[in-house]
Amino acid sequence: MEAATHICVYSGSANPALSQAIADYLGISLGKVNLTKFPDGEIFVQFGENVRLADVFIIQPTCSPPNENLMELLIMIDAAKRASAARITAVLPFFGYARQDRKDKPRVPITAKLVANLLTVAGASRVLSMDFHSQQIQGFFDIPVDHLYARPALVPYLKTILGPDPVVVAPDSGSAKMAMYYCDMLHGGFAIVAKRRLSATSVASSHLVGEVKDKVCVITDDLTSTAGTLCAAANLLKQNGAAKVYCAISHCMLSEEGKKRILETPAIEQLICTDAVPFDDDLGGKVKVVSVAPLLGEAIQRIHEGKSVSSLFYTKD
Repeated sequence: MEAATHICVYSGSANPALSQAIADYLGISLGKVNLTKFPDGEIFVQFGENVRLADVFIIQPTCSPPNENLMELLIMIDAAKRASAARITAVLPFFGYARQDRKDKPRVPITAKLVANLLTVAGASRVLSMDFHSQQIQGFFDIPVDHLYARPALVPYLKTILGPDPVVVAPDSGSAKMAMYYCDMLHGGFAIVAKRRLSATSVASSHLVGEVKDKVCVITDDLTSTAGTLCAAANLLKQNGAAKVYCAISHCMLSEEGKKRILETPAIEQLICTDAVPFDDDLGGKVKVVSVAPLLGEAIQRIHEGKSVSSLFYTKD
């Protein structure tokens, strides 16, 4: 592969506001790309400038609608490859299909691995993403993966509202490791909630391990859509004497049902999330959005320059 000569950053249609903010951080203009559809719905892509020997970064979270956004990303990667880009980095602030990462039932797919294969075959040279639903997804790729975390962007704001000695709460066992990292950065206590899923949209939180009485708590998770897990955990914390309950979420993809739950759950003071996926705040200010554009922009700059990105995993105290 020939060495890249210059950087080009392009945006898919999933989250153009975030892409523009990343370009502003880098001090460059977003690349010109024509994204249209044929009458039957097929996606058409044409880059509006020369990308030969360029270091191309294509920003596209595969959020709702996931199939449209994923297909658009694949076609953009293919177009860049056929235009002789030196290197193509797929920047996925949110990696869709990540919850389908194992065979936990008979005759089901491992769709996260399928998506990893599709990105590789399309022509991606590497992937930059943030807060995979499960860490092992990094191993699904046969190309380099730079995996960032939202907590360096969220923790500075959390420190302004939580005060000293907060308690970080994992809403289920799968979120325990993430919560422990937040504990280290916030210098707080730790608690965990036992979750029992009743249906695809209904959750019961039955047991709490940890001391939360008179404490300010923050529930941390990578993703919420129906908010069932968050609301059940918040109610349980308040029942056990928590003074206040906040939620810190990497990817806020609230459905209408989820928004209704958040509004109807007074136990939650505020939900803090990132702009990795677009979010229209129609909840009367109950959601605070923190931008990850500087984090992703710095990672893109370091990848382009061949520098380490590991220092971006942490905040500076």
